[in-house]
Amino acid sequence: MENDNELLAAMPVPKAFIKLALPAVAAQLINILYNLVDKMFIGHIPEVGKEALAGVGVTAPVILAISAFAALVSMGGAPKASIFMGKGDNEQAEKVMGSCTWMLIVLSVVLTAFMLIFGKMILQLFGASDDTISYATDYMNIYCLGTLFTQLTLGLNAFITAQGKTLISMCNVAVGAVTNIVLDAILINGFGMGVRGAALATVIAQGVSTCFVIYYLVTPKSQLKLRLKNIRFERQLLLPCIFLGTSPALMQLTENMVAISFNTSLQKYGGDMAVASMSILTSIMQFVMLLLPGLVQGAQPLLSYNLGAKNISRVKKTFRLLLICCVSGSFLIWLVCMLIPGNVASVFTGDMALITYTEKSMRIYLAMLLIYGVQVACQYSFVALDQAKKAIFLTIWRKIILLIPLIFILPQILSGSAMGVFLAEPIADTIAVCTTAPMFWNYYRKLK
Repeated sequence: MENDNELLAAMPVPKAFIKLALPAVAAQLINILYNLVDKMFIGHIPEVGKEALAGVGVTAPVILAISAFAALVSMGGAPKASIFMGKGDNEQAEKVMGSCTWMLIVLSVVLTAFMLIFGKMILQLFGASDDTISYATDYMNIYCLGTLFTQLTLGLNAFITAQGKTLISMCNVAVGAVTNIVLDAILINGFGMGVRGAALATVIAQGVSTCFVIYYLVTPKSQLKLRLKNIRFERQLLLPCIFLGTSPALMQLTENMVAISFNTSLQKYGGDMAVASMSILTSIMQFVMLLLPGLVQGAQPLLSYNLGAKNISRVKKTFRLLLICCVSGSFLIWLVCMLIPGNVASVFTGDMALITYTEKSMRIYLAMLLIYGVQVACQYSFVALDQAKKAIFLTIWRKIILLIPLIFILPQILSGSAMGVFLAEPIADTIAVCTTAPMFWNYYRKLK
């Protein structure tokens, strides 16, 4: 039988990276597809499909925020666990996982109570109208009851990935996705439960996925065992995990701020046409964020484990391969969007006026996508390599200090042009990469 640590410690880096990254990318694809299928079922509810879809759409930022709290714990805890595994200290790694599990449970209770009390008010702040608020609250009131499942599924699955078991992680996601789709058909179409059925399907699916995750973590197949005695608050273990997880959590939380900023500014300077064009560009970026974070998730166990094992040459080989793959991926998507933007836009709309408008906005908005892979590879590697301060700074720098102000400043400089809003993205990306690359190179060359 293959040694549990062979993949992370000894297998040739390219082979290990492919074995880890492909399931991680597939898991991202499954997530996107089953979210789309979910919306298709809701959108086809007889008579009220349009309003129901709009109402559930309003809940998206809230669901993203709930997921960000899982990332706050798991995206810091998982690399810490991998590092301890690399040091040969599985007992400490299990304590990290146990302490993070305790935090996920606490967060679930707090978030559930908060949403049940203030949920309607929050949904109205995010744009729910009188026509859609009932659908939004119906969905959210049921969904938030399953917050515990959401937190544990997202949070603990990361610890399976941390062991290099990305195929198991992918299967856990797939089980939830298939369950959700089947239950959508049964509860929405069969029982006529509408958005309540969609929410209940999601909660049950997350519950099934949670059972699979926990089952794996308590079986002999898992290197790290989830033990009841370790599920407790340990300050000296938990706080560093939360600090390290702050960067990926902020990246998720600030997505809402960026989306609201873009839509507000585009509505002011370009109207509905500009907002619709931005919707297409956001869909394209979903494919970018399908590929690149999947590659990073594949590299994380290799980076963290070998950092703990002090096998620095293996750390450097992994990062170089990750960088090449991320830059190649972002470059290929950029090339397609620059050469045939109209064809790309036509995938999402048949409106010729919108396609023509999006051809121009796409070439501006995605102008520097070719170097975006550098940003992703370096920033996420800082997290995997336990460099919390650097990762947090880069998240705040790119999104909060650069991008959001530029969204509002540039159109004023460019005489109220909506294209000035789209220009904020490539300028922020360029400055961010010019900051991130030297920072990472300075860290990389000192690794010994």
